[in-house]
Amino acid sequence: MKKSSKQSEKHQRPSWDEYFIGMANYVGTRATCDRGRSGCVIARSKRVISTGYVGSPPGLPHCDDIGHELHKVINESGADSMHCVRTAHAEQNAIAQAARFGVALQGSTLYCKMVPCYTCAKLCITAGVERVVAENDYQVSKRSKDIFKKAGVKLEIINKEILRYK
Repeated sequence: MKKSSKQSEKHQRPSWDEYFIGMANYVGTRATCDRGRSGCVIARSKRVISTGYVGSPPGLPHCDDIGHELHKVINESGADSMHCVRTAHAEQNAIAQAARFGVALQGSTLYCKMVPCYTCAKLCITAGVERVVAENDYQVSKRSKDIFKKAGVKLEIINKEILRYK
């Protein structure tokens, strides 16, 4: 019996980084703020140990339901922009979920949609995350990149495209 061209093509398994980034993107479909819809997966030894997505704290209203809580922020460049502060970032929620259930993050890898903001970068370092894999760069990531480097956290950016919020 002759193999079809479809059968003769060998299945290409995703790398571990591609696998966990794909999971992070799926987790982000639960996000409750349409400005980000980001997800995060934290893994250690090729196993998921925590997930998080952009969303309001439990029991509080979501942006998708009542609108955004926008605040003006002055960025690294000096330009100002509006940021929604109603929700916690995906990285913050993944770290909080690990803490809530007693899961240590020491030696883990965090997978996310874009380079974490400066606050999330500090949380990653404090929690013991050793490596961060971001699918994309972020428009205000210089301080995050600097602090990761100083702390010895390896940062890998898959796509160099810079994401910007609406």
